[in-house]
Amino acid sequence: MPFPASHPALERALAAQGYAEPTPVQAAVLAADAADRDLLVSAQTGSGKTVAFGLAAAPTLLGEAETFGQAAEPLALVIAPTRELAMQVNRELAWLYAEAKAAVINCVGGMDARREQRALNYGAHIVVGTPGRLRDHIERGHLDLSKLKVAVLDEADEMLDMGFREDLEFILDAAPPERRTLLFSATLARDIVELAKRYQNDALRIDTIARDEPHRDIEYRAVRVAPNEVEHAVVNLLRFFEAPGALVFANTRESVRSLHGKLRERGFAVVGLSGELSQRERADALQALRDGHARVCVATDVAARGLDLPDLGLVIHAELPINKATLLHRSGRTGRAGKKGVSALVVPYTRRRKAEQLLYAAGVDADWGGAPSADAIREKDQERLLEDPIFSEASTEEDIALAEAMLAKRTPVEIAAALIRTRRAKLPSPEDIYDDPRHGADPGPRARAGEMGERPPREPRADMEGSELFRISVGRRGNADPKWLIPMICRLGHITKKDIGAIRIFDYDTKFEISAEAATRFGAAVQATVREDVSITPTAAPAPRGERPPRDPNAPPREFKPRPPRGEGDERPQRPPFKKRFEDGDRPRDVAPRPYSPQDSEDRPKRAFKPRHETSSDAPPREFKPRAPREDGERPKKPFKKGFGDNAAGPKLYAKPYAGKSDGPAKPFKGPKPFKPRGEKKPLKKK
Repeated sequence: MPFPASHPALERALAAQGYAEPTPVQAAVLAADAADRDLLVSAQTGSGKTVAFGLAAAPTLLGEAETFGQAAEPLALVIAPTRELAMQVNRELAWLYAEAKAAVINCVGGMDARREQRALNYGAHIVVGTPGRLRDHIERGHLDLSKLKVAVLDEADEMLDMGFREDLEFILDAAPPERRTLLFSATLARDIVELAKRYQNDALRIDTIARDEPHRDIEYRAVRVAPNEVEHAVVNLLRFFEAPGALVFANTRESVRSLHGKLRERGFAVVGLSGELSQRERADALQALRDGHARVCVATDVAARGLDLPDLGLVIHAELPINKATLLHRSGRTGRAGKKGVSALVVPYTRRRKAEQLLYAAGVDADWGGAPSADAIREKDQERLLEDPIFSEASTEEDIALAEAMLAKRTPVEIAAALIRTRRAKLPSPEDIYDDPRHGADPGPRARAGEMGERPPREPRADMEGSELFRISVGRRGNADPKWLIPMICRLGHITKKDIGAIRIFDYDTKFEISAEAATRFGAAVQATVREDVSITPTAAPAPRGERPPRDPNAPPREFKPRPPRGEGDERPQRPPFKKRFEDGDRPRDVAPRPYSPQDSEDRPKRAFKPRHETSSDAPPREFKPRAPREDGERPKKPFKKGFGDNAAGPKLYAKPYAGKSDGPAKPFKGPKPFKPRGEKKPLKKK
C-alpha cells in the first residue's frame, strides 16, 4: 500500500530514504479522521513512531506552504525521555524535513547549554529535548513557547516512570492551550490516560495492535545455563548467531563493566553503555556501532528505549529484566523495519520460575533449550565460511594474477588451509558449557497449562543411588534448618533443589547428599567459594540410608488395635519395699499409709493432760539458786597468752604485753580529733 497523500516535501524525503509502504501506525495518523486533532497513540516499539508523528505534525506546521519561513520561536516541541532517544529523533526529523528547510535543534542534558542557548537565540522551527533541560531553558527565558503549534510526547510512559511528571506538566502549562498535543506511548496505562485527559482536547485514540503484544518479527529463545556459566552462554550466543550488531543487557552498571571487560578480553569488538558515562562517551559508543567499528554493545536499560541501531539482529538478556515492559522494550531493539531478530534470555537453573512468569505475563512463546555448544558453533563457522559473500564478489585482474602466482608456489590445499586459519584467528574461541539434561526444553506444567495462578504437581524425586555425601559446618547448635540450608547450598554449589537428597542435622554440623550427576560440579563450585561463616567439604563415608522402605502414599491407614485389658492373674508387680538408713544399719520399713483417724473421733479416747515434768519423770523441778555475789566486786582477770603457746607446732608469735586499764581516773571525752590534710609528698632526692 503506498503512502497516503502527505506534504510534497515530506513525500520526496520518504522516497529518498526508500520508504515505499507505511507502517500501521503511520497509516493511522495520516487517516482523514486524525487530521488536525490531538492523538493518543499506542504502538509497539520499532513501528516507525518517529516518522509517524513527523508526518502527523506537517499539516499543522507547514499548511499550504512548500517550506518553512525564517526561524524564530519554535513551532513544534518534541519531548523524549533519554538523551540517546532525543538525538535519534533529531536525526529522523532532520532528514524528514530537510526538503522543507526546517531548523531542528537539540536540547538535552549532558551537552553544552551555552551552545544550545545560542542556537535558540538564532531561531528554530522544531526543538527536540529531554524534560529537565527543556524546563531549564524555559525558566531562564531562552526557550519561548508562545508560538508553539504542536507538542509531541514520545515514550510518555517511560518519562512518567523516570519521574518527569512535574517537568512535563510545567512544559505543557507554558505552551499555548490551542496547540495540538500528540502523545505516543508503548502502553496506555492509567497515568498516561489521566495525563492525556488533562492536556489534550478531544483526542483520537489509536491502538494499532493489542497492548504489549510481542513483536512478530522477533524470535524469542530461553537458554538454560548453570548460574556460574552465564558469561560463557553469552559468548556462545554471540558466536553462534554472528549478527552484524548485538545488544547485551545487564541490570547494573557494575555488571556492564564486568561483562564489557570479559568480552573485550576474549576478542570481541565491544563497547559499553550505561548512565555513568558522559554524553560524549555514550555518543561515541553508539557511533561505533553504527559505523561497524564495534559489533557488540553491553548496556543497561538506558538503551532499552527508542534506540534504533542498524543491522541489530540479536538481543541477549544476560540478566533477566525486572518486568514484562522492560522485556518487551529490550527485545524491541531488534526486528525493526520488517527485519527479523532474535531475543535470547539467559536463564540460570535457579531463576527458571521467574523467567516463566515474565514470558507468560508478556504473552511470549519462547523456545527453551541449552546454550549453543562449542561443536555446534564450529559447524556454523564452517557453513558461514563456505557460503561467505567474499566468494561471490568479482575478482580484479590484480587478484587473479596474485592467485596464479600463489598456485604456482603453493598447492590449493595449503592456500585454503591458510585462509581458514586467517579467518579463525579473528573469531573468539567458543566456550565448553555444561548442560544438565534433566532441565529439559519443556517449560513445565505451569507454562503448558498457561495458568500461572495454579501450583504444578510435585515431580517425583530423582534416584539418589551413587550419591555423594557432603558436610557443612553448621548444625543444631547454629539453628540449622532446611528452610535456609537448601537455598544456601543451591546458591553456593550452583545446583537446584532436585540435586539434594537426604539432609541430616547434628549438633555441630550437617550432612547432606548430592546426586551423582551434580556431585563433581557441586564440589568444584563450593571449593571456589570462600566464606568465613560456613564451609562445605566432601565426606568420604557413604550416605546413611534407612532400612525402612518408603511408605506408599496411597496405602490406607493402619487399623487401630487397642491393648487388651489385664486379666486377674496379670496384676502389676509391687515395688520393692522402701529402705531408710539408720545409724544401726539398713532395715525395712513399711511405707503403707496409716488409716486416717480424726482427733475428735468417738472411738479414740482423748489423752488426759499431764504436767510437763510428769512426761519425763516424777521428780519435782530443781530449786533456783542465785549465784553468790563476789566478795571483791570485780571479776578476776585472765592472764594474757602469748602466741600459740609453748606446745604449738607452728612458729611462736609474740604480741605486745597487755597493759590493762589505767588505775587513775578516766579522761573526759573531748570529741573527735580535727581533720588534718596530709601534706604533699616530698620529691625523692636523686642519689
